[in-house]
Amino acid sequence: MKARVHVMLKTGVLDPQGEAVRHALGALGFEGVEAVRQGKVIELDLAGADRAAAEAEVKAMCEKLLANTVIERYDIEITG
Repeated sequence: MKARVHVMLKTGVLDPQGEAVRHALGALGFEGVEAVRQGKVIELDLAGADRAAAEAEVKAMCEKLLANTVIERYDIEITG
């Protein structure tokens, strides 16, 4: 079973990396980009076949390590 976790800064939290990317894109001639939010994707290979248990375990991982829940939000996809 596989899990994919998308972690992004919460709305309203300043994203200096995203702003740097937006500025660099403008410098390269991509004028139509008004905003960029940068995040991360974490892929996990999980043992077991219980989808509900896998989702609960990945949620616990996010709450304890993978995401800073004060300033970040996360979405979990379970496949396989």
